[in-house]
Amino acid sequence: MRDYKVAILGATGAVGREMMKILAERNFPVGELHLLASERSAGKVVAWQGKPIQIELACEAAFEGIDIVLGAAENDIARQFAPAIVKAGAVFVDNSSAFRMDPDVPLVVPEINPEDVKNHHGIISNPNCSTIITATAVNALNAISPIRSMVVSTYQAVSGAGAGGPIELSEQVEALRQGRAVEPKVFPYQIAFNLIPQIGSEQYEGYTSEEMKMQNEGRRIMHLPDLKVTCTCVRVPVVRSHSISATLHFDRKISVSQAQRAIAQAPGCKLVDSLRKQQYPMPLDTSDQDTVFVGRIRQDLTDENGLTLWCCGDQIRKGAATNAVQIAELLIEK
Repeated sequence: MRDYKVAILGATGAVGREMMKILAERNFPVGELHLLASERSAGKVVAWQGKPIQIELACEAAFEGIDIVLGAAENDIARQFAPAIVKAGAVFVDNSSAFRMDPDVPLVVPEINPEDVKNHHGIISNPNCSTIITATAVNALNAISPIRSMVVSTYQAVSGAGAGGPIELSEQVEALRQGRAVEPKVFPYQIAFNLIPQIGSEQYEGYTSEEMKMQNEGRRIMHLPDLKVTCTCVRVPVVRSHSISATLHFDRKISVSQAQRAIAQAPGCKLVDSLRKQQYPMPLDTSDQDTVFVGRIRQDLTDENGLTLWCCGDQIRKGAATNAVQIAELLIEK
């Protein structure tokens, strides 16, 4: 296997730094690694694999000769540089939401729809973090009987808002401990000892942009064009790893034991499901690793063809950086 010239666009952010870590962990065949960022970071030196790498300015010329670009920047940056990346002959694996609903851009979770990678025209999109975690958890059930609809609530960690999220949570906890007032900056309200039931701006009929991603992206990933999802996204005072409660309605009944067996064998999943033994997925157990834990599987009491489950996964790794590197691995395999 030959080595590849890899660039990370937005290398200094939380996801970009995690991409560096995962490229090393998974022994991706990197011949050259180029770290691209804004003028504020350009020129700084970071260590990777025991070697110093100077951060380069993100500009159109930076993509010449690159094979794969891993995108960890915001939508506007992704849109700005995508034409130059494609023109340079590289493949852009983008973690932003800029191209997720473009019918000419594959939206890929490698455990679910790896074959879609071959349909790319220079850009492949990484789905939303909560969508990746949920789809990975339920895909084995969709293979038994197609999912008709889902009722979902997400409980999203503060690190999902970027590197400033955990800092703000920690600072607020300390301020409250000392009896001082908190000053929200990253989040619209105090997040310490609180829940904020809005992530994203209003998009459709009172649903936020984050909530609509579960339906719109889920349809593309699982090839279920008629899938209906009603979703509520909540920011919670947890540092890392998103949690999701999902009630699924199928074309036909799936028993709890069937579901448990399927999920236990599903790629990317780990069954953790014993209420009697107090064993179930939790954010602390799923942080800093790549497997989606699934448990609390039970019959839905409102629909005989329904099941309810709970899952957790690290949204920075499997929900973002790891999924992008896995897509890059598919590219070099195919």
